[in-house]
Amino acid sequence: MPQFFLNKRLIILLISIIVLVALVGFSLRDRENASWPEQFVKDVVGFGENIVAKPTSFVSGVFGGVADLKNTYTENQHLKERLEELAQLESEVADLKKENKDLKESLDITDSIRDYDPLNSSVISRNPTNWNDQVEIDKGSSDGVKPDMAVTTPSGLIGRVTTTGAKSATVELLTSSDVKNRVSAKVQGDENAFGIINGYDSDTKLLELKQLPYDMKFKKGQKVVTSGLGGKFPAGIFIGTIEKVETDKMGLSQTAFIKPGADMYDLNHVTVLKRSAEAGTTADDTSSSDTTGGR
Repeated sequence: MPQFFLNKRLIILLISIIVLVALVGFSLRDRENASWPEQFVKDVVGFGENIVAKPTSFVSGVFGGVADLKNTYTENQHLKERLEELAQLESEVADLKKENKDLKESLDITDSIRDYDPLNSSVISRNPTNWNDQVEIDKGSSDGVKPDMAVTTPSGLIGRVTTTGAKSATVELLTSSDVKNRVSAKVQGDENAFGIINGYDSDTKLLELKQLPYDMKFKKGQKVVTSGLGGKFPAGIFIGTIEKVETDKMGLSQTAFIKPGADMYDLNHVTVLKRSAEAGTTADDTSSSDTTGGR
């Protein structure tokens, strides 16, 4: 008798294993509809998850809303302060413009190296092999575009026109590896400093502003703009801000590394600047441009 019960339990165990394997195989196969036990388990688990999830989501939403409200309040205060500063700056700019206009009229000056006529354009192509060097725009000589005209975005200078067609033009970027790609620039401060943008570090993504006076102090964040002394670019066009400054090996000058204001990687819409007060084309003017960077 005990032997019989022992065999019976073994048979039941084997049958249970077979049934379990069959159920596992059945549940793993591709089916459009779950079996009723699976549906029952899913429904029970889903009901339990809903009971837990809804209060949790509500509490999380409340705390998230409070945090967002606090951030919004802080941003609103910051924007109000900036608006007050903007109103003051607009007032100062209006006064300076009027003062400048009166001075120019008293001196009978009609042109300024800051004056330019903007021409909006779009980037139509960019070669992946020289991504950091050039872009093509959809304005050309028939639109008044000429070589050496400055090209900008709302964030700052990006380069200059090198060649033109009737309906398109090539723009050489400030990040170009061409050693001839130079821009006469000015570091704004209590005392302005002049140098030449001539070089780009692809690793740090910084422009190199060379030939700065060796005895001047510079700070991170100082703004760099075009000087207008090269004879081609208008003055005062934003280029970027100083990240760091190093003295050259001979100790005769300094080089500032500039973070560009414009995003050179993502360029879609640009503006070509036609300088109103253009330099002449005499030999003396040409040599003067060369000594100041040629731009």
